[in-house]
Amino acid sequence: MAEALKYGDRIHLQNGYGNWGGGYLDTNGASSANGAVYGVSTAESPTRGTGTGTWEIASAQGKATGTPVSSGDLITLRNLYGAGSYLDTNGHATAAQKKAGGKYDVLTAKNDDRGTGTAEWRIFAQTSNPQDTAVHIGDTVHLWNTYGGNGGFLETNGAGPTGGKYDVCTNAYYNRTGNVADWRISRA
Repeated sequence: MAEALKYGDRIHLQNGYGNWGGGYLDTNGASSANGAVYGVSTAESPTRGTGTGTWEIASAQGKATGTPVSSGDLITLRNLYGAGSYLDTNGHATAAQKKAGGKYDVLTAKNDDRGTGTAEWRIFAQTSNPQDTAVHIGDTVHLWNTYGGNGGFLETNGAGPTGGKYDVCTNAYYNRTGNVADWRISRA
């Protein structure tokens, strides 16, 4: 039986593009965008830098630390690089990303309340074993941002920065192509 993901757990998120070759969700470089701390891309390793690929999951609905995460829950993801910062939509996707359904750029913010819903994500498991509505370590999930009522699905899209693998944005489609919006959870 798979171990349930719980609030307060520290995790890595591996992207499904190219048969799980899309890299690990990672902070990479300072961002100059208003209210942002770091850029977000994927990296070959979940440990490219100390804490850059490690995310702490918290409830955006007030569920207590140690409570299992259910598919459909509203969450925040705090990156553990430096002082920590939150996965956040900030600004628009690039012109090239927009041509493929891209909506918003993804960066990190100092707090989880930079803008209404920008750092809040609904987590949806594709399936799980057991099928008890909980999200489990090893599950494949989609992360849907709630900004503006529909901030889009977290995905890889285009080349990443130096030291990174792929850029990350949100998209209107949950599987635009090649499992780019699939993320597999592993324990950090």
